[in-house]
Amino acid sequence: MLYVVGIGSGNKDNMSFACYDAIKKSDVIVGYDKYISQIQHMIQDKQIYQSPMMKEIERSKKAIEYAKEGNTVSVICSGDSGIYAMAGLIMELAEDDIEIKVIPGITSAILASSLLGAPIMHDYCSISLSDLMTPLELIFKRIELASMGDFVIAIYNPKSKKRSEHLKESVDIMLRYKSKDTVVGVVKKAYDVEQEVNICTLESINYDDIDMHTILIIGNSSTYVKNGKMITPRGYEKKYIDKMNS
Repeated sequence: MLYVVGIGSGNKDNMSFACYDAIKKSDVIVGYDKYISQIQHMIQDKQIYQSPMMKEIERSKKAIEYAKEGNTVSVICSGDSGIYAMAGLIMELAEDDIEIKVIPGITSAILASSLLGAPIMHDYCSISLSDLMTPLELIFKRIELASMGDFVIAIYNPKSKKRSEHLKESVDIMLRYKSKDTVVGVVKKAYDVEQEVNICTLESINYDDIDMHTILIIGNSSTYVKNGKMITPRGYEKKYIDKMNS
């Protein structure tokens, strides 16, 4: 059995019972070294294979190799195992005779949303600004179309040392369709001891405070702030008031 496990933020409070169960059942744990360190207390009796960033294919092949040898294996992913994570790659590389089970986790956009209030109560999309595997032109096209459609937009991988300007360029595109006063939630290292949560506007984003550990939730035209929390109305109040008045 080969599990692809989403561990959420790495904090046990944000892991599912299924996640715990898969890790407990596994003989071998495979993962990015940072994620392995987050669950070190859970895997002290396991065989561990870890490697640095950018070694996803190597880790996937190694996990498949362990599974083919008869081991129960868990591949550890941050957030949800099927969102910007390893589930797809494992399935692409694995042979048909290997049983694979994807264990979902809480993705970064949902973790951030819970800290900000209720910013994703209506239609939203997630867009990564990393152009390592997606052409930048296509990323900007997705930003433009999502902004035209008035989606709430969750921005993953907003900035790195090599990608210092992608977020600014994306915001410039959004400002063609969204108001400069659009509410924006900025969450760094959600549910970590170094967690930072801020609410600003599309015009007042502090780019210096944003790094690769940050998630941005860009509101839609109806998103507002109440008692220090973001709210994107679903429309319940209007629906039921109109129904009572009809």
